[in-house]
Amino acid sequence: MKRAIKIVLALMTAPGLAFAAAFARSDEPTVPAPAPVAFGDSTIRARAGASEIVITTSARNAGAIKSLAWGGMEFVDDFDHGRQIQSASNFDRGKPFVPEVFNPTEAGSMADGRGPTSTSKLLELSAKENQLVTLNRMAFWLKPGEKSQGHPARNTAALSDHYLAKRVTIGHKNLPHAIEYRVTFLVPGGEKHTYAQFEAVTGYMPPAFGTFFRFDAKEGKLKPLGDGPGEQPDPVVLSTTDGKHAMGVYSPDQPSKGFEGAGYGRFRFAAEKVVKWNCVFRLKGPEGVAGGEYQFRCFVVVGTSADCEATIAALIAEFAKP
Repeated sequence: MKRAIKIVLALMTAPGLAFAAAFARSDEPTVPAPAPVAFGDSTIRARAGASEIVITTSARNAGAIKSLAWGGMEFVDDFDHGRQIQSASNFDRGKPFVPEVFNPTEAGSMADGRGPTSTSKLLELSAKENQLVTLNRMAFWLKPGEKSQGHPARNTAALSDHYLAKRVTIGHKNLPHAIEYRVTFLVPGGEKHTYAQFEAVTGYMPPAFGTFFRFDAKEGKLKPLGDGPGEQPDPVVLSTTDGKHAMGVYSPDQPSKGFEGAGYGRFRFAAEKVVKWNCVFRLKGPEGVAGGEYQFRCFVVVGTSADCEATIAALIAEFAKP
C-alpha cells in the first residue's frame, strides 16, 4: 500500500482537489455554495480542433472514466461497472488460463451491476485542467462463488490486493487529439501466476461507433477492419459511419514479446448494444510472474476518423525506433 501511494504521488503534478474547502473560501458569500462533490467525481478538459475533449470520472466507478465527450457526442457507454474507459488484469493462478476468473477490475465487479457504488476502492484522485491522476484498489470482477462461462472464480475475496495508478493527460506535444494514458499495475507478491494479461486501457462505446478500422503503418492510413472478434497487431479506431466522430488507441510499448500477432482488440456485442476496443499486454513463463510494478503507456486518440488517422501516424513517427 505504501508503495502504491508513492507511485501515484510521483504521477501527480498538483495536490488532490479539496472541493468543499475550495467552495468554502469563496469571496462572494452572497452566492450559494455549489453542492458537495463526491470523492471520485471530477472533470478535465482541453481543446482539440473545433471542440473540447471533456473527460469525467465518477465516485460510482471508483474514479474510472465514465464519460468522454467531443464534438457534441458521448463516446462512453457507462452501463454497468464494466463499460467505461478503464483498466483491468487477468491471471491464471497457476492453472489453465480462463478469462475473468481472477480478474482485478478498476471500475468494480460484475455484482455491482448498475448500482450506485463500486466494490473497487478509490484511494487518491487529482484532477486539474487537462490532467487526471488516480490510485485505485481493484475489485475482482467475480465475487467468490460466482462463475464466468461455467468456470468458478479463483479469488477468495471480493476486493483484490492489486492496485492501479493512472495518469491521463489530454493533448500530447502538438497533438491535441491524443490523450496520453499511463498506467501502473501493482501486483502483490505471493500469488502464484505463470500468465498475466494486462488490459492497459479499454473503451466501451455506444453502437453508433460501429465502423471498425486498423491503422496500416506502411501506407499511413486507416483500413477497414472486420468484426473479428479479438485482437490483431495494428492500432484500432472505432468510428461513426460518417467519420465525424471516432476513437482509437496506439501504444509505443506494443507488441508484447511472444505475442506479436496481438495487442489491439475490437469487439461488437450486438445483443448488449455496445462496441469495444482495447490495448492488451501479456507476460508468460513457467518460472512465474513476479509481484511488482508493470507500467504501460498508451495514447487514446479522439476526434474525426481523419483526426485519429493523422494523430496515430504522427505518434508512430515520433516513437519510431532508429
